[in-house]
Amino acid sequence: MLVSDFNYELPEDLIAQTPPDTRGTSRMLVVSREQERFYDAEFRNFAGYIRPGDCLVLNTTRVFPARLRGRRNRDSGAEVEVFLVRAEAGDVDTWKALVRPGKRVRTGDTIQFDEGLRAEVVAQGDYGERTLRFQSEESLQDAFERLGKVPLPPYIHREPDDDDRERYQTVFAEKSGSVAAPTAGLHFTKAMLEACREAGAEIARVTLHVGLGTFAPLRENEIAKIQLHEEYFEIEKEDAARLSTAKRVFCVGTTSVRTVETVMLRGGWVPMQGDTNLFIYPGFRFRATGAMLTNFHLPQSSLLLLVCAFGGQDLILAAYQHAVKERYRFFSYGDCMLIE
Repeated sequence: MLVSDFNYELPEDLIAQTPPDTRGTSRMLVVSREQERFYDAEFRNFAGYIRPGDCLVLNTTRVFPARLRGRRNRDSGAEVEVFLVRAEAGDVDTWKALVRPGKRVRTGDTIQFDEGLRAEVVAQGDYGERTLRFQSEESLQDAFERLGKVPLPPYIHREPDDDDRERYQTVFAEKSGSVAAPTAGLHFTKAMLEACREAGAEIARVTLHVGLGTFAPLRENEIAKIQLHEEYFEIEKEDAARLSTAKRVFCVGTTSVRTVETVMLRGGWVPMQGDTNLFIYPGFRFRATGAMLTNFHLPQSSLLLLVCAFGGQDLILAAYQHAVKERYRFFSYGDCMLIE
């Protein structure tokens, strides 16, 4: 099985550069696996697809302002951009990061962000990956909030603005740690969540902090050779209990899918936390997920493979062709797809 088998043509003008004017007003392409068909709908009618006994799974991760700009070796060096990925386990001052341009930044260099924040490069990897040890006059979280910018994906060709701090965040975000939003959740308002409860759904909250794997391309064409980066996840006792009694587990986003499937692979509906690099592609046996809401994903990406694994490769790629023809808006700030 090859990554190149999961491709589609996408006009660049269909990549959403801004969110819709009002949260929750996106279009929604509904895909029926049982009937092997798809049709156009609106997200405002999402609660109508909820069944009594469903458990809606939300990823409560919070995006933090992970893009920093500094200068290598203080004022004499060139400007570099640092994209924070995650803190090292047990060491809140040491972070994995992507640095651009990476060729200019080597082990032993320092990066000065302002008078109160600097970092030493303590290790380097491929493709711009670096390990940075920070020194700060305030807590790192406060420094990142003060100096950082919203980590909009690279296919959004503009600088983030103040509106992105709210719109590139779900209304149910709680736990800081992601460098990208769980984008299917961006459509939800508090009123829509209440409508889902009224339709008979329980709501379970999990956490998966979206990391480097979201932005890293699949560098092998042969799927069996690919290994994803690890991302931290957790599920608490009360939420595991809700999921254990669900008639149908309805995941909001691929991150929720990966979390619940990891939990089932590691012992079932019990509280747990840890790292996962679960790679879901066609042939995977889903043990939990019964329906999912997701945004449209990049060609030849791990997320598109996951959606094809759940919905069927031919059906999903045909649905994507339909979405292109009907000029749906794609990717993070774009429209969504419901697969049931």
